[in-house]
Amino acid sequence: MSAQLQLFEARDSTSERWTVRVSRRARRMSVRVYPGGRVEVVVPPGVPPITVQRFVGTHSQWISRRVEDLSAVGSPIAAGPPTDIHVPAIGRSYKVEYEHTRSTSIRPQLFDDGVLRIFGPVHDEAAVASALRQWLSDLAYDEFGGQLKLVARELGLSFSRIQIRRQRTRWGSCSATGTISLNVCLMFLEPAVVRYLFVHELCHTRHMNHSSRFWALVEHHEPDYRRLDRELLKGWQSVPGWMFE
Repeated sequence: MSAQLQLFEARDSTSERWTVRVSRRARRMSVRVYPGGRVEVVVPPGVPPITVQRFVGTHSQWISRRVEDLSAVGSPIAAGPPTDIHVPAIGRSYKVEYEHTRSTSIRPQLFDDGVLRIFGPVHDEAAVASALRQWLSDLAYDEFGGQLKLVARELGLSFSRIQIRRQRTRWGSCSATGTISLNVCLMFLEPAVVRYLFVHELCHTRHMNHSSRFWALVEHHEPDYRRLDRELLKGWQSVPGWMFE
C-alpha cells in the first residue's frame, strides 16, 4: 500500500508536478523523475516532512537536471499515429501506412519494400499505438539480443537472458541472476549510446552497485562513458509521444 502526500504548498503550476508517495515496501527515500518532468519522492512510513524536504534539497541539482531533460518527453512530433518510424539504434526507417479492415484487432505487417502496413480498425488510435509498441518491442528483442551477445563476448562478460520492457524511468537494469532488461525506447537512440548502455548493464554482472570499482570497469571498457552517459540522460527527448500513451 502507498499514500500520496503533498511536498510543497501550491505556489505555482510546477508544484503540481511534485508528489511524495509513502510506501510500506520502501526501505529508504528515493526520487524518480518521469517523462514529462513529474517528480515523485518515495519514502518509508513515518519519515517526518522536514526530513523529506532536506532529502530533496540535497538532491535538488540532480532533480533539476532530470526535470529539464525529461520535460519535453511525451509530446508527439505530429498529431495522430505516426506515418514514419525512425529507429537510429539499428539504422532503419519505416514508412507506415494504414488500411481499415473489418478485423476487430490491429495487425502490423512489414513488407519487403520496407513499408509497415497497419490493418484493422485503424481509427482506434490507442489500439494502433499499442500495436506499434508491441511490434517495436519484438523488433528490439531480435536486434538487441544479437547485439548484446556480441558486446558481452567482446568484453569477456556474460548474462543469462534478455528482456525488453517499456520502463518510464530506466533505460535498463541487471538482476542478480544475470537477466538484463532493456527499454524498448532505446531503439530511438544512437548506436554508440545504446552500446554504452549494454556495457553499463554488463558491468553490473560483476558489480551489482555503482561503486568506484563498477565505474572503473565501465571506464575500462568504454573510456568515453561520461559523455555517453549524459547523452543517455537526454535520450528521452528523442522518444515519440505515442510510445508513452
